[in-house]
Amino acid sequence: MNLPVTHKHFLSFSRKLFLSVISLFLVFAVCFIAYQYQREREYKIELLNTQLQDYNSRLYEQLNTTSAIEEAINEYIRNHSLKDLRVTLIDLQGNVLYDSYQTSNLQIENHLNRPEIQKALKNSNGFDVRRTSETTGVPYFYSATRYGDYFIRSALPYNVSLIKNLKADPHYLWFTVIVSLLLIFIFYKFTKKLGTSISQLREFAMRADRNEPIEIEMNTAFPHNELGEISQHIIQIYKRLHETKDALYIEREKLITHLQISHEGLGIFTKNKKEILVNNLFTQYSNLISDSNLETTEEVFAIEELKDITHFINKNQQQRSSGKDEKRMSVTINKNGRTFIVECIIFQDASFEISINDVTQEEEQVRLKRQLTQNIAHELKTPVSSIQGYLETIVNNETIPRDKMNTFLKRCYAQSNRLSRLLRDISVLTRMDEAANMIDMERIDISLLVGNIINEVSLELEEKQITVVNSLKKSIQIKGNYSLLYSIFRNLMDNAIAYAGTNIQININCFREDENYYYFSVADTGIGVSPEHLNRLFERFYRVDKGRSRKLGGTGLGLAIVKNAVIIHGGSISAKNNQGGGLEFVFTLAKEK
Repeated sequence: MNLPVTHKHFLSFSRKLFLSVISLFLVFAVCFIAYQYQREREYKIELLNTQLQDYNSRLYEQLNTTSAIEEAINEYIRNHSLKDLRVTLIDLQGNVLYDSYQTSNLQIENHLNRPEIQKALKNSNGFDVRRTSETTGVPYFYSATRYGDYFIRSALPYNVSLIKNLKADPHYLWFTVIVSLLLIFIFYKFTKKLGTSISQLREFAMRADRNEPIEIEMNTAFPHNELGEISQHIIQIYKRLHETKDALYIEREKLITHLQISHEGLGIFTKNKKEILVNNLFTQYSNLISDSNLETTEEVFAIEELKDITHFINKNQQQRSSGKDEKRMSVTINKNGRTFIVECIIFQDASFEISINDVTQEEEQVRLKRQLTQNIAHELKTPVSSIQGYLETIVNNETIPRDKMNTFLKRCYAQSNRLSRLLRDISVLTRMDEAANMIDMERIDISLLVGNIINEVSLELEEKQITVVNSLKKSIQIKGNYSLLYSIFRNLMDNAIAYAGTNIQININCFREDENYYYFSVADTGIGVSPEHLNRLFERFYRVDKGRSRKLGGTGLGLAIVKNAVIIHGGSISAKNNQGGGLEFVFTLAKEK
């Protein structure tokens, strides 16, 4: 739960700390003063009591030397008297035998229950403070001592003079006040410095919670003490964490971007099979593998085809504690005419990654390359075998007629030309496949290029009575490679001349254009091709009539070259039969942007 950090306090921490410490100190000081005051007062009372007890003792000694008690007491009081001293002689029954303040007409009551007498009965001596005398009506300080069968009690009036004498000494009070004020000042300076550090640390914590940048001067705002050092260390740790967080965020964005543009389906999950990060291809491929559309990503673990992956993950969770767990597994799945390689990688924290790679095209490429290699070997073998056979006949037969030898040599020359064209076409295709981005581009006038091609094949056109209708506008210009653009139109023209028949018409037209493409059409009015052959015309070495094609000197690569050249120029090509008869090639070439 997030707690609010913007709460305003009535008192700062330093003031609270200062008031708390001072309050405790003042309570201690008051208690100490009260205790010391009472202790000193008790000490002075005890001292006065001791003094009076000493008077009682000396009076008792005086009484033991004479039988005239009253005269002896009066004489002693005169000679050793404190001002206003009162002496009373009391027997064990509480009867007053003598009182220095006694008058003839005053009846003195029994003193047995007086506090000082009761204390003297128990402890041989006792005193009482501020009790009003019932005899004189004046408060006294009494001190009584028991001697045998009577008590001697001395008393001083509890007047202003005696009260002042019993008061505590005020000097220590002033000393205590001065020391207290000094300590309060020291506490104030200390708590202020401590409060400054804590306030700065609180400000830092509030900024850190709001994810605000930490200013440079905040590092120097703390005092040079232990708390200041701790605060600076905390700030440095926070800065490093903030930098690490930023770096992790950048790396996370990189990872997300990589996942989204990746050509394989990637899904990262927790050890509990909860989704962390999944790209679009993962969802797409999972739906292709599954018999039903998945509503959530976690449903991928219920796919029957992925049961081996799911079992591997569960097994890893069970064996994790033993340290025998495997970290990687891969399976191949063939579903709905496509081939997928599914790989699972388990990380150290038991989270895992599942990658789904569609290798259908790759396998198709492998198949096509294998087929291409076989076709190349077959196509090369035929002319080489023919040349070898003709030359072998000439070499082994010395009597062969001259005209027949010339015929064989002409056939060898024709086969060598076919072999040369085949090698050239293979070279062109290889160059387009492997280094399409390295082909030089320039601005090409298509109308002029097609016009040149028509002039070059004019003899073949006349021989087969073929008419060419060039409907191209003179303003069509494309940025591309001259040789490849030449190959497009030349191969389509040669294909029509070779296979469409005689007394036909070839129409070349740019029937449409938009902001991105030119739309071209090369059509003839010849015999066309069967529908089952249309989708395979652009395959390498594919021939509708293999015998007729070889007879005419074709390599089977012309239309493959056309397709690749069109793709390199940002377009696409297709073939169809016209309703009126003949074959039509429709293709696009990208405009310069």
